[in-house]
Amino acid sequence: MQIDLRVLELLASKICHDLVSPVSAINNGVELIEDIGGSVVDEAMKLIGDSATNASRRLRLFRIAYGRAGSEENLAVKDVKQVAEQYLTGGKVLFHWPEDQPESSLAERKGLLKVMLNLVVLAEELLAYGGVVSLRSTLDKGQPCCRFEIIGRNARLSPSFLAALDGTVPIDELTPRTIQSYITGRLAENFQLNLTYDQSVADRVDLNLSGAEAVVGA
Repeated sequence: MQIDLRVLELLASKICHDLVSPVSAINNGVELIEDIGGSVVDEAMKLIGDSATNASRRLRLFRIAYGRAGSEENLAVKDVKQVAEQYLTGGKVLFHWPEDQPESSLAERKGLLKVMLNLVVLAEELLAYGGVVSLRSTLDKGQPCCRFEIIGRNARLSPSFLAALDGTVPIDELTPRTIQSYITGRLAENFQLNLTYDQSVADRVDLNLSGAEAVVGA
């Protein structure tokens, strides 16, 4: 899969943006201890600990979702499930990943779990006001399919997100807001996975991922 330099720059910007908050909080905790000392040590240490955990969880997901680790064939579903659940812990999004998801024959598809993690990140971006993401089993053209049901206030793939997901947007028009949609769609294509979406119901987006004939679209 060939990636344009601008895409790499936008993805790097997104990763840095997502890590700035927890890393800055760690620094703030250290400064509190240095400047004030004893009376705020407990509070500062909790801030440092929570922020370090948050940064670590994000880095674990980014390593698999964007790095080479996610393309390896020895990924375990339980490990990826744990990474996804920890990534969303403490946020505004509730996440339900049943133990039997994805179906075993689908889970064996190379790149499937990597794309699933990218869908987790995309789902979080679609739920600015919070909501629920649930994984369900269904069929796509007679083949096992894993459905991400994304439900929450104003949950919607905007036209710019759709163009990025489908790959119809010119590279020069990609933005930090749409880069996740673009990367998710291109990864699905690269691993020959079928990624479709349905948002015919208000405040709900269904993203379906299967090994059927590869396509990205509605």
